[in-house]
Amino acid sequence: MQFFKAQSSFISQANKFGFARSYVTTCRAVVIPRFGGPEVLELRHDVEVPQLKSNEVLVRTRAVSVNPLDTRMRSGYGRSIFEPLLPLILGRDISGEVAAIGTSVQSLSVGQEVFGALHPTAVRGTYTDYAILSKDELTQKPSSISHVEASAIPFAALTAWRALKSTARINEGQRLLVVGGGGAVGFAAIQLAVAVGCHVTSTCGSESIDRIIKAGAEQAVDYIAEDVEVAIKGKFDAVLDTIGVAETERTGINFLKRGGHYMTLQGEAASLADRYGIALGLPIATAVLLKKQIQYRYSHGIEYWWNFMRADSDGLDEIRRLSEAGKLKIPVEKTFPLAQVREAHEAKEKKLILGKVVLEID
Repeated sequence: MQFFKAQSSFISQANKFGFARSYVTTCRAVVIPRFGGPEVLELRHDVEVPQLKSNEVLVRTRAVSVNPLDTRMRSGYGRSIFEPLLPLILGRDISGEVAAIGTSVQSLSVGQEVFGALHPTAVRGTYTDYAILSKDELTQKPSSISHVEASAIPFAALTAWRALKSTARINEGQRLLVVGGGGAVGFAAIQLAVAVGCHVTSTCGSESIDRIIKAGAEQAVDYIAEDVEVAIKGKFDAVLDTIGVAETERTGINFLKRGGHYMTLQGEAASLADRYGIALGLPIATAVLLKKQIQYRYSHGIEYWWNFMRADSDGLDEIRRLSEAGKLKIPVEKTFPLAQVREAHEAKEKKLILGKVVLEID
């Protein structure tokens, strides 16, 4: 710990003179040299820290959450994009302190506590002592929550924000159905929609019902014990489907009003690119999406979308404000030290831990 404090002090002083990067050239990071199970994860102690671009921020990492995207990428999801770039550093969420800033960064300062999330296609992730993010991917960490709590929020909340605010443009008084509200993205969507003043209904497992109701949803339906199509009444302005299988797509679309928005997190762009290669797969994915959009527009009068997370400084600032006020939380079930990253991935993959898992970096 003293080593990192001394290093941060060097960085803070050096940053004033524009040569901060000379003090951090290598650090620990978890890399995947190949795709596979948790056993492919390697903790290396001499991973290069690249030079900062003008709009980038070097963050001394304190905590990162383990997202489903991390385990899927490790297993080979997105290999058409990432395989030529191996070895990769996994990780999207981060909470930590600013260690150095690029020349054009004015919104953040060295020593400031921050949290944020990388884009899904980023190659150098956050499972590392020192992560690099753009200034738009970070904001001040809420002082009311810990680094562990903060690291669980950004990627899931930004994914939900993109769907609800950028795509569906939800407003006060509208009705939202969240399919799979027990997961991090679904639970974030519920809280974001409640904060706007929407009427929220969610499907979930029995273990999540109380938490979802406490978060402000008006109805939580156990999709195993109840007939969803009978239990849920009325039509909705928007449906966010975090499960994205054929059955949830069918029922979700049937619950929409004309002019409503159906949004799924299970878009087929990456999987089709993996199957056919980028050159062929992405045009096929575009055609598949366009076909569905036209089909549902004419058959149901609704808009159909594949949604993905992307950096959004306005969204991240709103997420920070709601988190600070205690209106947006993603509960963390278990933490692991960085050295036990294999155990963390195995626990998530085998569903030994249903809630959020965070890696603490000390």
